[in-house]
Amino acid sequence: MNFSTLRTKLISVFLLFATSIPCAKAQDAAKHDSAGFDMKSFIFGHISNDYEFHITDIGEHKISLPLPVILKSEDRGWFVFLSSKFHHKTESYKGFAVETEGKYKGKIMEIMPDGTKIRPIDLSISKNVFALLFTVFILSAVMIHVKRRYKRDPLKAPRGIQALLEPVILFVTNDIAKPTIGKGYEKYLDYLLTVFFFILTLNLTGLIPLFPFGANVTGNINCTAALALCTFALTMCSTGKHYWIHKLWTPGVPLWLKIPLPLMPLVEIISMFTGPIALCIRLFANILSGHMIVIVLIGLIFIFSSLGAAFGSGIAIGSVLFSTFMMALDVLVSCIQAYVFTLLSALYFSGAKHG
Repeated sequence: MNFSTLRTKLISVFLLFATSIPCAKAQDAAKHDSAGFDMKSFIFGHISNDYEFHITDIGEHKISLPLPVILKSEDRGWFVFLSSKFHHKTESYKGFAVETEGKYKGKIMEIMPDGTKIRPIDLSISKNVFALLFTVFILSAVMIHVKRRYKRDPLKAPRGIQALLEPVILFVTNDIAKPTIGKGYEKYLDYLLTVFFFILTLNLTGLIPLFPFGANVTGNINCTAALALCTFALTMCSTGKHYWIHKLWTPGVPLWLKIPLPLMPLVEIISMFTGPIALCIRLFANILSGHMIVIVLIGLIFIFSSLGAAFGSGIAIGSVLFSTFMMALDVLVSCIQAYVFTLLSALYFSGAKHG
């Protein structure tokens, strides 16, 4: 099987799963009465993080995978147990309970003897953390397999997953790292390849509404902020004397813009932080908005169905068609955002390295 045939089949299978999400969302939403349908809860229930991985509902029975809860109490030490002890957030366990309202809604709180609630140190394996670890496992297994193939017979034509990944690896190497960073790009290639495949995998698996996929990881600003901080840290480690001269004394700029008021140095220092912030917000906003649009389109079915069955059916057809189109568009956006994050990271490394 050649690469083009394999790629076409993989894309077809992925789109089959991805475009099935409107039906999955509709099935969940159908459990709500249209007259009392809470759009806000419906949206944030699907895109927010959680202490359990919801799989499906059978009648009134909720099927989910309980995840490990790891807490550090201020007075009582460490506690490790499964989230099923909370019985779907309806009961407390060992003095801990999931908050149902207020600032810490959805977070685990420690209930003190006097009835007050405080936030413990929470290192739990949440749904997003589970998805992160699962992605790391999958990528590690795939890359180790491909590496062994090359070591066993480096001159043999690539096949299977090796044929799928080789053009992508060459694309990141020859079209991003080499032309952007130039000489010495090899030092950054490992990071660029890692972040590209990591973001791309998380983006695409987040669109598949089947366990163990479907987590909104790159639509969570904590994840994108951590990735941006990694790029920022590596950029700072690549700086030299020329970089700081440009930032603090900006050659070619009139002296009155540097002394007595250091206007240009201030602008340059601020620009050091706006880059990573832009990386963080761009990825987060694009992925989150894509998920929200699909969920809102499905939610419209149950809002307008209160006006009558015929009217609701018409809206349902349009909503499902638009949702399917948006899911296909999200596949494209997922690839573009992985590319943009990698390209901008390479640009920051180049600026730090060459000044």
